Amino acid sequence: MAAHTRQRLVRFLAKDGRTYYGDAILPPGVTDIGKATQARVIHGSPFDRHEVTDTVVDVRLLLAPLAREDVKTVRCLGLNYERHAHESGMPIPEHPVLFYKPVTSVAGPFDPIPVPASCQAVDGLDYECELVAVIGKEGADIPESKALEYVAGYAVGNDVSHREWQLRRGGGQWALGKGFDGWAPLGPGIVSAKLIGDPQALRITTKVNGQMVQDSTTRDMIFGVAQTVSRLSHGTTLLPGDLIFTGTPQGVGMGRKPQLWLNDGDVVEVSLEKVGSCINKVEYIKNKPRL
Repeated sequence: MAAHTRQRLVRFLAKDGRTYYGDAILPPGVTDIGKATQARVIHGSPFDRHEVTDTVVDVRLLLAPLAREDVKTVRCLGLNYERHAHESGMPIPEHPVLFYKPVTSVAGPFDPIPVPASCQAVDGLDYECELVAVIGKEGADIPESKALEYVAGYAVGNDVSHREWQLRRGGGQWALGKGFDGWAPLGPGIVSAKLIGDPQALRITTKVNGQMVQDSTTRDMIFGVAQTVSRLSHGTTLLPGDLIFTGTPQGVGMGRKPQLWLNDGDVVEVSLEKVGSCINKVEYIKNKPRL
């Protein structure tokens, strides 16, 4: 049996009806994990001991790359791209602007974005493409020079946000307007840190209904991945399965003139070089009839 090194971790529903962790198999020249139609089955934990087997199965649907029980926390940075801070009219932060999303916000790369009735009544639904760093081993007080050794890999995510709830109805905290169920779609898989190389040299984009609205590179980050991991580990233990959404570049709907808000049926595609795309359709939740 050949030994395989995991390169592109996916979690998927197979054509046999079962859910697996696997290592995506891509055609030559293709880097978008979302194009994977087959994967080698992985046995064991996605972070600890595991084996990439020779068993190849057909992919029916790519799911969130980590099962809910394997996600520990969802940390997010705000105002972490210089040009985004400028468009927001905010000063460049001296320290990472940190907030959290609940694990129930995590969704798959092709899942709909469910919008509850409270967010349908007023404009403000926005998109944010983000590089997501996935912590692979436990650590605290990590020096910046060692920080990337704690990153298992990278995905792309959408920090879906409702600006009215974020800025005015959240009591001064951002989490309420960003933490609704399904508002952190990510994937389409987790590319190994070794395969990515430099996380500060990746193109990152968003399209809404096929129109490019964000187009930048991760080098515009104020706090790069290594600095972010180090700073967030000060006095705080990071765990395997922690997700870190590292902020969004310029071009969000709130910063545009005129402002561009998402509506029912809109399709948002966030993409990261060497990883692929998440394509999610906005879906207004209909009120259930009273019996």
